Amino acid sequence: MTEDEDIREYREQAVNLPAPTIKVAITQGDTNGIGYEVIFKALEDPQILDLFIPVIYGTSKVAAFHRKTLSIADLPFNYIKRADQALKHKINLLNLTDQEVKVELGEQTLVGGEMALLALNEAVSDIKSGAVDVIVTAPISKKNIQSEGFRFPGHTEYLAGKFNARDPLMFMVSNNLRIGVATGHIPLEKVSESITEKGLFDKIKMMNDSLMQDFGIPCPRIAVLGLNPHAGEKGLLGSEEEEIIIPAIGKAAARNILAFGPYPADGFFGSGNFMKFDGVLAMYHDQGLIPFKTIAAGNGVNFTAGLPVIRTSPAHGTAFEIAGTDSASGDSMRQAIYLACDIHRHRMEWRELTRNPLKVAQPHHTDYE
Repeated sequence: MTEDEDIREYREQAVNLPAPTIKVAITQGDTNGIGYEVIFKALEDPQILDLFIPVIYGTSKVAAFHRKTLSIADLPFNYIKRADQALKHKINLLNLTDQEVKVELGEQTLVGGEMALLALNEAVSDIKSGAVDVIVTAPISKKNIQSEGFRFPGHTEYLAGKFNARDPLMFMVSNNLRIGVATGHIPLEKVSESITEKGLFDKIKMMNDSLMQDFGIPCPRIAVLGLNPHAGEKGLLGSEEEEIIIPAIGKAAARNILAFGPYPADGFFGSGNFMKFDGVLAMYHDQGLIPFKTIAAGNGVNFTAGLPVIRTSPAHGTAFEIAGTDSASGDSMRQAIYLACDIHRHRMEWRELTRNPLKVAQPHHTDYE
């Protein structure tokens, strides 16, 4: 699909969305990576500015440096100091500092991490105040962003702390596949001990709620993967399926959540069985992300479900090895922006549909709540 077709398809899908009204905060990410490149390429076609109002959190000098490395058309920048100064049909660049920032393409430096965190903090502050509607984050280096203000393994955990969210769900999304990860960014040796019946039930429920509220799916079907080879072979190859995963699925079913499994991961994806479900819950990071990145083919998006705000990001990293070569694709970043806008619309519709002016008492459940 070409970029023009991509924009046209999104415009048709979002026909009921007043545009451009959604303010999209886009953080610059690590200034030595491909963040600016994928942002600029995602916003290159002027038609896209009819759909939302982009606000890039970065610096004009760093942006100009990266712009010179790219063979793209001139971009309609509007340089601002506050998000409320953003204009429609412009690429608004919120200048975080007038100081000189040293850019070392392809290098992991403290400055690159400091600038990434500065953009994140400002965007979070603005979405808390209502100055922007959604956040799309460009890639960071998990190593060089570590500091007094950032002691997390990634964006997901950082945002959970900022919004007092309990263990949000890393939710990878593409056109034909949605995969959540039960245990997130932890070492493989700690996965088994981190999976509990309550924790797994919470993630199934969180995915179910997100599929309804964020994706507009009224009765989602969720597949839950096993942890062990062949989903444990009824205890022969591991006990987690029998002792933890199956009871959690049963608890979800008792709440009228359409959760099924556990499925062996290899056959599940190899057979195309994933296409029968609205969401898939993997037990650990690579179990979910390897098939996702293989199937999504560069158009995947990382969405953080379970937050009170909307955050998405492209499903790739800083790609230091190609920074400055004009070879990165803006497709995943563009899809991340589209998804953030779609989820914003779905949440507004969900709130309207579920408004309860009579304040009827809702059923109360005690198990795990």
